Amino acid sequence: MSNQFVTPILSHSEPAPVVSDLWLDELADGLTEHGWMSQNVSFRLGADLLGGLHSEVQILDRTEALRKAGVGRGSDLLRDRSVRRDKIAWLQGVTPVQADLFAFFESVRVGLNQRLFLGLKRFEAHYATYHEGDFYRRHVDSFQGRASRVVSLVLYLNEGWEQADGGALQIYNRENNDEVCGTVVPWDGHMALFMSEEVPHEVLPANRTRYSIACWFRCDEVPLPL
Repeated sequence: MSNQFVTPILSHSEPAPVVSDLWLDELADGLTEHGWMSQNVSFRLGADLLGGLHSEVQILDRTEALRKAGVGRGSDLLRDRSVRRDKIAWLQGVTPVQADLFAFFESVRVGLNQRLFLGLKRFEAHYATYHEGDFYRRHVDSFQGRASRVVSLVLYLNEGWEQADGGALQIYNRENNDEVCGTVVPWDGHMALFMSEEVPHEVLPANRTRYSIACWFRCDEVPLPL
């Protein structure tokens, strides 16, 4: 991962994120039956954690600490503005809110492994900012057979978001790539979860600045160069 560090914004005393066996069962069932699902996880993460994450990405955005995202990795990375226009910053887990979020992601990783035997060994995550007019064309998060990114999770950090603000995540049927089977409005504290290799998706153009965190649960052992 990159060496980008974020200055701690705040510490908080809220309880750790709420992850129950019943909720993990729901996630596993949703992935098995449909390949994707969305939920409001605000009460699981808590207002302090969501607010702290929002503050971090907002500061990164205002100080121009995010970089243009690309397609691919390492030497294959391409920054094609016709495909995607977001900016990103990789999370390291070094601030209090990131540490709490990483604990949440780790609980999801372990829970999905126990239920679906996916062999998930680690996760990676980054902040993403979409400014007005930014988008990400239809794509999948991992090529078939790569066995790298297996499950994708997107957490939204947008206070007071309206449907007219755009920036929705559009989900396509994994068995018919031309059929839209779901739309996730990026409301604050909402989460989308889907199978990385199977589910095509796109981010529709945003009409105002849109913040999120993208996380991928992976089956490989060693992080690849970013």
